[in-house]
Amino acid sequence: MAPTRQKQKPTPTRQAITLKGSTALVTEFFKFAANTILFQRGVYPADDFHMVKKYGQTVLVTQDLALENYLEKILKQVNEWLLTGAITQLVLAIISKDSRTPLERWVFDINLVELPAEGTEGGAVTSKPESEIQAEIRNILKQIVSTVTFLPVIDEPTVFNILAYTKESADVPADEWVDTDPLAIEASKSQQVKLRSFSTDVHRIEAMVAYRYEG
Repeated sequence: MAPTRQKQKPTPTRQAITLKGSTALVTEFFKFAANTILFQRGVYPADDFHMVKKYGQTVLVTQDLALENYLEKILKQVNEWLLTGAITQLVLAIISKDSRTPLERWVFDINLVELPAEGTEGGAVTSKPESEIQAEIRNILKQIVSTVTFLPVIDEPTVFNILAYTKESADVPADEWVDTDPLAIEASKSQQVKLRSFSTDVHRIEAMVAYRYEG
């Protein structure tokens, strides 16, 4: 019997994440990051949150229907801006309920990843495993939790606002978004801490928190 030759199976390739897939990941991250900040900084009572499993860890999510709907409405628009590359930064600002003084600004810079063009030397694109992306997100959320060790204690009622920085060409629903005060903290009273970042094949998110420090 003539010998047979076994055909070698092609090495499986990992498909690069799409713009739509990356946008979904980034939007979902913002949801869990906002919930984590609002819980950790006491903007809403602890009883308003419940635990869910996400990114291989336990995270807290609001049960307050009004807050849930508010965040969902905002993130739906953020999702659309991400798809068109129109948004460059998202900020969650915590302010004093009585004096309206900005106390903290949680800043998330949104950058598009520059990929090498196909056909150019060294232009092969290696897609990033989703497990690696989720590990990076997990580390950011853990770091947000750990900020309570150095952020000043907030011992007054607070509210929050979400600011979106977009390109001039962005399609902005006039009945839902308005130009507003940046809620900046005076430079002489502001301390900043850079947080971890994460990236997909399409987006890179860099985080930092600025807080009022009058010591």
